[in-house]
Amino acid sequence: MRAVVSLFIVVSIAIVMVFLLIPRDRIFENDQSISKLSGKKDLLAAYKLGKLKDLGYLDYKAQKEICEINQASKDCFSAGSSEINELIKIYEKDGYTINKTEDGFYYVVKDYKTSRLILNFYSNLIKIDHTGVIKDPNNLELERKVYFAKDHNGMLSIKCSGCENQYLLYFNGSFPFIHQNFIKLNFGISYPTYIGLNTFSVISNKQGELKNKEITFETGTTAKSAINLHSCTYKMTEAIDDLDKAKFVNNYAKCTSNYTDPSMIEVSYIMGILSLVFSYLISIPLGVVMAKERGKLIDKIGIIYVNLMIAVPSLAFIFFVRNIGSLFKLPDKFSQLGFTDVRSYIMPVIILTLLSTSSLIIWVRRYMVDQTNSDYVKFAKAKGLSEKEIFNTHILKNAIIPIVNGIPSSIILSIGGAVITETIFAIPGMGKMLPDSIKAVNNNMVITLTFIFTALSVFSLVLGDVLMALIDPRIKLDNKGGSR
Repeated sequence: MRAVVSLFIVVSIAIVMVFLLIPRDRIFENDQSISKLSGKKDLLAAYKLGKLKDLGYLDYKAQKEICEINQASKDCFSAGSSEINELIKIYEKDGYTINKTEDGFYYVVKDYKTSRLILNFYSNLIKIDHTGVIKDPNNLELERKVYFAKDHNGMLSIKCSGCENQYLLYFNGSFPFIHQNFIKLNFGISYPTYIGLNTFSVISNKQGELKNKEITFETGTTAKSAINLHSCTYKMTEAIDDLDKAKFVNNYAKCTSNYTDPSMIEVSYIMGILSLVFSYLISIPLGVVMAKERGKLIDKIGIIYVNLMIAVPSLAFIFFVRNIGSLFKLPDKFSQLGFTDVRSYIMPVIILTLLSTSSLIIWVRRYMVDQTNSDYVKFAKAKGLSEKEIFNTHILKNAIIPIVNGIPSSIILSIGGAVITETIFAIPGMGKMLPDSIKAVNNNMVITLTFIFTALSVFSLVLGDVLMALIDPRIKLDNKGGSR
């Protein structure tokens, strides 16, 4: 419960800071559409208000929308009609600010208060698909059901008619092999970068070039296409064209495409996990040896290495190692060889590995030395146990417990990427997304990343405590006292 509360508090603070402390005019600084509307006062105002509404800042309704919502007569759509005047009074009593265009048409605006901003975020966070989602006035006979059926690959799946997604559950050959569409996280849309896309989709969708393959559509048409049929969502009847009718037997014709390269999350995670594995393989044995040979040559060399890695600025170290890699013809930019060439990963992984070894080495050494001075070690020596047996059976086992606590955190948080390394090597990963989003004033993306990183941090700490309890039976987790 404390973990959930802490997540709620952190994200709520981020929402307040982003929505209330950042000037709204800054949001539109990188929108090229603004310059095209300069001199068109009403169109510019409508554009900005529409974007702010989409981003969750406020509620905005033009006169046409007001009349449609209230199912008013045709007179309502006319400027200055008595019917629209009566409706406007209702909105004014509800706290809306009343405005008029140069042509005399009304539009109303209502800023959301802090409590409403937070409530809107959490109430819309989890999106559950069901048979009543689609409201298509041109397809009133739409059948609404959830059923089992085979997909285009001949695999059994759960499909839906009336849901937003055609496939609720399906199987394919990509990790994690079982996929679902009926529960999704909704963090809002991205703006002004990646305009109109769901923020989570930006970081989780594949990248690169379109990946075409031969597909047999439901109509029997066979063609080379990059369409991901498992992603198809409902398309309103009025938007269905002849191309859609040639491929699809129903309205589920709005699909995303398959791409050749991994998503931002996958790229960062691949590099993070590789560097993490190598870091532990180097640091734990070296820390153990340094503790065993305390005060001797190898220990002194190890301490010099640790101090050097701590003292040298990360940026300088990255450029230094990158220049060494260039001597061996290794790329200094990820895009030179791309995702499919293993050489693209060598320098970033080496850099991330070396940067994380210093702290791990010194902690392993410290824990080992602390255990060496414990009473149970003196007792073991008195019993006649050899130094090797004491180290391997007792000291190492106890010293490794605090290190184990940090393993889940290191594994899970690898998804966050490395800001400086990814920026210097131009790696399309998660690391530079947060600073780039802050710079571009992509507020919904900032909140999305804040939520993801906070949730992962909290979850990894919980897993670390659980893993410690599994390794050391002396540690107990209970409801009253926490960990002991």
